[in-house]
Amino acid sequence: MGKRKIVSEPDELDQLVEPGPGDVYGVVSKMYGYDRLLVDCSDGKQRVCRIRGQLKRRIWIKEGDLVLVSPWDFQRDSRGDVWWRFTHNQALELAKKGVIPDFLKAKLGAA
Repeated sequence: MGKRKIVSEPDELDQLVEPGPGDVYGVVSKMYGYDRLLVDCSDGKQRVCRIRGQLKRRIWIKEGDLVLVSPWDFQRDSRGDVWWRFTHNQALELAKKGVIPDFLKAKLGAA
């Protein structure tokens, strides 16, 4: 048996997922366990986020990964949901395009 290919991650860099209205980029700074993690977001806030159910067992998220965060309607400044993880190559491409703020580039190591 070979490795299974993860279908939700596009190989081409032109098919990158873009944030919707209200969504922010973030870098995972600490893993709390199960589906909770601490994310430094592009709006300058730290949020305790949970991994959305569709991603929970399909995509492995680790510290230093670039993710898309959807803040909750209530507790907007402190809580949110992670709904997408970018691969390392995709994160570097977004950093080159200037989409990600400078302080997040430093945390990614793409400065």
